[in-house]
Amino acid sequence: MTDTQTRKADVAQALVIRGGRVIDRTGERHVDVAVAEDGTIAAVGTDLDPASLGLHGATVLDATGCVVAPGLVDIHTHLREPGREEAETVETGSRAAALGGYTAVLAMPNTEPAIDSAAVVRQVLDAGRDAGLCDVRASGAITVGRRGEALAPMGEMAALGVRLFTDDGCGVQDDRLMRRALEYASGLPGPVTLAQHCEVEALSEGGHMHEGEWSSRLGIPGIPPEAEELMVFRDIALARLTGAKVHFQHLSTAGAVELVRQAKARGLPVTAEATPHHFTLTHAEVASYDPVFKVNPPLRTADDVAAVKAGLADGTIDAIATDHAPHAQELKEAPFDHAPCGMLGLETALALAVTELVEPGVLSLADVLAAMSWRPAEIGGMADTQGRPIAEGEPANIVVFDPTEEWTVDPTQLASRSRNTPYAGRTVRGKVRHTLLCGEPTVLDGKAQR
Repeated sequence: MTDTQTRKADVAQALVIRGGRVIDRTGERHVDVAVAEDGTIAAVGTDLDPASLGLHGATVLDATGCVVAPGLVDIHTHLREPGREEAETVETGSRAAALGGYTAVLAMPNTEPAIDSAAVVRQVLDAGRDAGLCDVRASGAITVGRRGEALAPMGEMAALGVRLFTDDGCGVQDDRLMRRALEYASGLPGPVTLAQHCEVEALSEGGHMHEGEWSSRLGIPGIPPEAEELMVFRDIALARLTGAKVHFQHLSTAGAVELVRQAKARGLPVTAEATPHHFTLTHAEVASYDPVFKVNPPLRTADDVAAVKAGLADGTIDAIATDHAPHAQELKEAPFDHAPCGMLGLETALALAVTELVEPGVLSLADVLAAMSWRPAEIGGMADTQGRPIAEGEPANIVVFDPTEEWTVDPTQLASRSRNTPYAGRTVRGKVRHTLLCGEPTVLDGKAQR
């Protein structure tokens, strides 16, 4: 167990989740799930009797009409701590995560200071252990200060359990440096994965939205899709050259999805993620000039949205990641060209996936859960404890949600310290009822317990 999980297991209680539909990597069945006081699953079966299992005084959680699944795992979360606590903290971000059904998140390294050393890794892990409502892991920067000039001490960070490295927010621009990073990473224990924010800055510089019809209408400088696609192409070539694993973050263009599809067909060690906003929103949203729709990579065309959905459907895109990026309200209220990029995502991701992917028949519910639980757990190096099957002896990292419950997104009711959601007023379907972290109820009946 991680330190966070050990602490949570110390306060776990005996529980029985009754009447739900279990969906995990092994399939689907209608069974009860009993959770022991040590934070592990004690039994899975029909009509479980807590007393006969030695679970005297067990609390019964009604899951009638609900899905019981391995807890969700987000491998792209901005918790802002250290340095930008006015926007988010480990505590508030992990609370939002738990309410969204997540039992683990991977904190991105674009903090102040950057997570580019063992000392800052320890700071984030300690904050997660002390105040987190989910298992908080840290990613590490590829380069010192995320400046793209010199490699960060990845070996020291890997020794503390860091399994994914990225300069997220900045793509590594220097081809030779990225090759060196991949070669170095391939020799580290773990194993570790290098993840890339794919953006060629020579093409994106000065842009604030997708370059196309709407940028021309609105007079806002654009970012062409080629800025993303050229770096995807380069890193596929470097993965072939070095044999090292590369993960592509927040794919947003049809061309990038197709490049990854071809790379996988050739057996190259690449994986990819997409965000809910890149399969639910288009650049037409920017017509309001509202900076809440400003994100990087930018919202793209309807054809790009369709390509991202197709990539999720055929497995080209392995994971759905939130890119949860909170910002203080005064920053997001600046003029569009001065406002920072980013949107909230943790509390709405599951419902958006159900509403936009499951209900139209793009993906099955099992496929969505694979993309939001066990596959990201594997990419993020958490598969030993997260995204595990619902089976006896496994850690009780579990989400229970009602896939049919409708609710309307209200920014004032979100747990994040920030309010920059692009989905305000939108009605979605799929609501988290309970979240368990190593048996501890972090969310009960839709309410955070701390």
